[in-house]
Amino acid sequence: MQTLEIRLLNVFDEIYKTRSVTRAADNLGLGQPAVSIALAKLREHFGDPLFVRTSAGMEPTPLGEELVRPVRAAIDALGAAFGYRNAFEPATAERTFRICMTDISQLVLLPSLWAHLREAAPGVRIDIAHLSAETARQLESGEADLALGFMPQLEAGFYQQSLFRQNYVCLASMDHPRIGEVLTLADFEREEHAVVSSSGTGHLIVDKELARQGINRRVALRVPNFLGVSFVVEHTDMLVTIPLRLGQVLAGRGRFRIFPVPFELPDYAVKQHWHERYHHDPGNRWLRGVISALLAGLPPA
Repeated sequence: MQTLEIRLLNVFDEIYKTRSVTRAADNLGLGQPAVSIALAKLREHFGDPLFVRTSAGMEPTPLGEELVRPVRAAIDALGAAFGYRNAFEPATAERTFRICMTDISQLVLLPSLWAHLREAAPGVRIDIAHLSAETARQLESGEADLALGFMPQLEAGFYQQSLFRQNYVCLASMDHPRIGEVLTLADFEREEHAVVSSSGTGHLIVDKELARQGINRRVALRVPNFLGVSFVVEHTDMLVTIPLRLGQVLAGRGRFRIFPVPFELPDYAVKQHWHERYHHDPGNRWLRGVISALLAGLPPA
């Protein structure tokens, strides 16, 4: 198969993953006109538009959807046969990695990851997606390279690596009128709480332990993520129970105090997950090593 034909398959795959000609061009390191020309050749070959422009992006036609599996099988087979992407040199690589992660992981990991990439891999770009019910499918299809968080649902059928153990702390305003130097269980049950329900975190562990231990939590506010929750707590009398790593990031950045949770809570493992299709991919292996080292406080290789 000629190089041109391999590029056509990769163009098809990137447009399917990104739903965008522009983003596909960026990810492939090509100009947008080159990707448009490649798409035109694909359309001519198959006698079908393959992708149509909608408000949600370039959506595949029925034939386009049908071609995804054979196109990816062909790309994988060619990679195995000809050593395509058989080596990864961070200093010269031009590649985009898509990582599914929680907003906590974004706050904890992204600053150090970005600083490392600028030094070690200036041509590498990161595309962040939220953890969701689609994460398993995105890993399996190749739309995402990695997923970070607490995801027991991904532990079967995916590779995984534990990054660190996580537990919880409570956050209260520095000016809270009723909380003293120590947060007691009576304080916890008396005060109103903000609750974060975010995919890929251990918030269900807190709910289960509250029910098991018969502890009352007066929920006054529910929000979908942790971004901004410290601002809410800083300017109200509400409490919030948050992961320790997030508390460490927030420490000293606002008028609030961090307390131990006033009852026993089990910790849990935050892991990175990936699909078999990327298990031996040199670039994915390099990225996994960098993330593992950064979260362990070690210098990445």
